Amino acid sequence: MSIRFKLINWRSNCLIGLVLLSGLVCCAADNVILQTNVMVQMRDGVKLATDIYLPAKDGTAVEGKYPVILTRMPYNKNNSKRHGEYFASHGYVFVAQDTRGRYASEGIWHMLIDDGPDGFDCAAWIGKQPWSNGKIGMMGTSYVGGTQHAMAMERPPELVTVIPVDAMSNIGHQSLRNAGTFELRFWNWIMLNAGRGSRASRDPETATMLKEMATNRFHYLVNLPLRRGTTPLKFSPEYEDWLVNAMGHGVNDSFWEQNNIIEHADRYKDIPVYLVCGWYDSWGGNATTNFVTLTRTLKSPVYLIMGPWIHGLQSKSSHGQVDFGPDAAIADELAWRREWYDHWLKGIDNSVGKAAPFATRVRLFIMGTGDGGKTEKGLLKHGGYWRDEHEWPLARTRYTNFYFGQGGSLSSSKASTDKSATSFTFDPRQPVPTIGGNISSGDGIMLQGGWDQRGGPHIWNWTLPMPLSARNDIVVFQTEPLTEDIEVTGEIQMKLWASSSAVDTDFTAKLLDVYPASPDWPGGFDLNIGDGIVRARFRDSEKEEKLMKPGKVYPFTIRLYPTSNVFKKGHRIRVDISSSNFPRFDVNPNTGEPLNDNRRVVSALNTIYHDTKHPSHIILPVIPKL
Repeated sequence: MSIRFKLINWRSNCLIGLVLLSGLVCCAADNVILQTNVMVQMRDGVKLATDIYLPAKDGTAVEGKYPVILTRMPYNKNNSKRHGEYFASHGYVFVAQDTRGRYASEGIWHMLIDDGPDGFDCAAWIGKQPWSNGKIGMMGTSYVGGTQHAMAMERPPELVTVIPVDAMSNIGHQSLRNAGTFELRFWNWIMLNAGRGSRASRDPETATMLKEMATNRFHYLVNLPLRRGTTPLKFSPEYEDWLVNAMGHGVNDSFWEQNNIIEHADRYKDIPVYLVCGWYDSWGGNATTNFVTLTRTLKSPVYLIMGPWIHGLQSKSSHGQVDFGPDAAIADELAWRREWYDHWLKGIDNSVGKAAPFATRVRLFIMGTGDGGKTEKGLLKHGGYWRDEHEWPLARTRYTNFYFGQGGSLSSSKASTDKSATSFTFDPRQPVPTIGGNISSGDGIMLQGGWDQRGGPHIWNWTLPMPLSARNDIVVFQTEPLTEDIEVTGEIQMKLWASSSAVDTDFTAKLLDVYPASPDWPGGFDLNIGDGIVRARFRDSEKEEKLMKPGKVYPFTIRLYPTSNVFKKGHRIRVDISSSNFPRFDVNPNTGEPLNDNRRVVSALNTIYHDTKHPSHIILPVIPKL
């Protein structure tokens, strides 16, 4: 592959679109031209650094008007080379832009706030360029999926379709603030990104200090809450400001309005949307909720695919300690996107609406049909298969209550006694450790995906080779060994009646698929399927805080993440209840002090009720056999 540098010989009017061009125009490949660091001006005068990949022949740009694939990211546009060259070589212009205040772009970063207006202005600029036919499709994962939602909610005329993968949305509802708790992966995100790609990191000495803070973030993690001006984060003020405010703002109100699709679906542009996510992804609950919401709102088609994946790894078939079989992976992560774009941006009659993965509006991976053995890499063969559906939730779902009972029982039969309860002591100083789950980019502080719920050296805050179920602050309810396979596919909720000696506390829920002992797994395998949490002060509403009266029994609803799993014959369905899951969620000090501003912690005696008046249960979406 030759490397050349050339000036593009465009028509004279193209100079209008390139007046902010900085640096050379370079040819990354014979059939692709790359323009680097084009500074695109926003409505307030801030300029955002933009790279443009153009179709070329023999190292020279080919004049013409093309559809555009746009990605707007806080993670450095320079990392888009592979995507840019791929799409430019297939008849698109690919545009990668650093979001405001990140890497080469000007301005001050704010979490998603500017990405709607900036996206609108970027689209308008693209539409005026001589290489653009005025049609834009967007791509990207995580935050970069969030910039797609933000732009769609601004309704730029040029935007034709989006593929938000594992995308940030509904951030005050679930996955950033989750039923009032704070997901600490965003604390981790700030600790890592405040010193890389930020304004502060442009000073070498400050960057070194912030990198040291990130390296030692485990120590900061166990010394929460975070107070303004007390850590090196103060030298990256916009990141400190957002994090302090976010950790202290539990109410789902205007603070979290950006990308709130649930409450503002009417703002979303009526375009084809392809939602991509995974059962073990941190945005899984938002993806399915957005599908339901947008399907009801938009006239354009909305598609959903849910795999057994963790965050951003749709090309992999094993996650955590679990293998789902080779079919679980989407092998070519760019080709399936191009198929979608070819249909909606070029009008090509292809597999969209006809064949996998676009045959139907909903495509699901049904986990759990493997033989339960061990792979050569020591992973659990949990297995699974793909199935096309036409709606979500599935119309044939039988919502089945599994009730908690004395002695840790879990069954479809209600309690027959007037007095039945289980109490445990929750000490915030010794929170229940997180082992896997719906986590994005744990970056060392958390493990992603499916894991045997046992400690060991791979769990920094539970190094003992002990199962979590051995802890006295976890209450276990489980069925007898199943007499037949049970498929659970859909949204999951828990109805809980509980009391506390404290004025505020948390209640957590975790659904597990319990493998029996086998030659490969002599201790069995306690596989996490999904989890959820609720902060007691938000038990009635995400919009209002209400402390409890100690000793009073209250009803709670805990929303777990959606899933699709076959609990096989001989396995047990298990539910673990506790009051912490750390560092997945911030730990409740039980004192009732303002969020992220406590000076005290107290142990709480928490009680779960499972009697005739308080029939605590989990509601499982059981799918009958065809």
